Amino acid sequence: MANENLNTTGTLTSSMQTFNDRVLLEAAKTRWVYAKYGQKKPIPRNSGKVISFRRYERFDPTPANLELSEGVTPDGQTLSQTTVTATVKQYGAYVTITDLLDLTALDDNTAAALELIGEQLGTCADWIARDAMVSGASVQWANGKTSTLTIAATDIMTLVEIRKAVRTLTKAKARKFTSQGADFICIISPDQKYDLFTDTFWQAIATHADPSRAYDGEIGRCFGVAFVESTEAYVESQSVANAVNANTSSATTFVLKNTPSAAGVAYLSTAGNKLKIGANVAGATEYTIASYVAATKTVTLSAAASLTANHIVYSEDAGAPNATTGVAPDVHHAVMFGADAYGIVDIDNSAAIKSYVNPPIDPLRQKWTVAGKVMAYGVKVLNNTWILDIQTSATA
Repeated sequence: MANENLNTTGTLTSSMQTFNDRVLLEAAKTRWVYAKYGQKKPIPRNSGKVISFRRYERFDPTPANLELSEGVTPDGQTLSQTTVTATVKQYGAYVTITDLLDLTALDDNTAAALELIGEQLGTCADWIARDAMVSGASVQWANGKTSTLTIAATDIMTLVEIRKAVRTLTKAKARKFTSQGADFICIISPDQKYDLFTDTFWQAIATHADPSRAYDGEIGRCFGVAFVESTEAYVESQSVANAVNANTSSATTFVLKNTPSAAGVAYLSTAGNKLKIGANVAGATEYTIASYVAATKTVTLSAAASLTANHIVYSEDAGAPNATTGVAPDVHHAVMFGADAYGIVDIDNSAAIKSYVNPPIDPLRQKWTVAGKVMAYGVKVLNNTWILDIQTSATA
């Protein structure tokens, strides 16, 4: 049986105080953003968990190929389809609450658990949509850069990048969100919003003439694009930016100089991940991680190496590493898309989060569970030429 992580009078000591002067802080709430704008495609009940989206490819409109010769019947054309499949999955979580906690705690822990689980699963669903959109989109790197690893700290979000993206989507004949008066939607991070807000042209024009038609969370419009901010925007941060603690001589192990972050520990603990080590970026050599011991900050490499104390140790999983320190800027992913660029799939309209307060589960009725579940849910990009992942850095 899975670990219940039982919530008792001992686990919530802050709510067991004997006086009544308290203020309940509202849990930070994530606004559902990415999951809102996709094409909704429910699968009928008892019809499996995979759905196919089919798209007819356009016929060639070249006049020379369509010109008719008098009295001659041309060859017919063949319909061509592209099929995209999506699979739904279930997601859920629960907590177990004791009767003594319910009797003695000042707070309504059942209600709090329901709210927190709802927030948790709502954020999970939004992350699923966000990740599917980013992974399936075409890419536009800021300032004409050619890869994520070349994004520098100065390659921030600007209206130039927005105009480029609008041009790309327009040339791809992406469908427009005409019902709300916008051509395209662009979801951006708070840091990208900060950079856009410093643009004097944005300050002059990026207002909505008809607020009643604005999207929820919309922060402005320009060039036919409605901008929506999300605190859950996808941001790539460098996992490791460290240094060698002491010289090694043909050894498979070495010790890091500084304690890594939690993300760094996770990266270092994954066998097969790569590290660059050297006096500077230009002279760095790539090594493969075999294992990592967090208690001693000891990295084991797959092959022996002779390393020098204070040489930089860094991972290449964000922007362009600084030539001297190896430290890389975060890369922020804005997604701009047209209508029907991606699909949201569920079974029989069951993607809404369902909550359950289950009856006591033991003979003495000492505990019960509070749970939430997304019955069936999936997200898939349907046309990657109608969705752009605009990768930028951001002003610190």
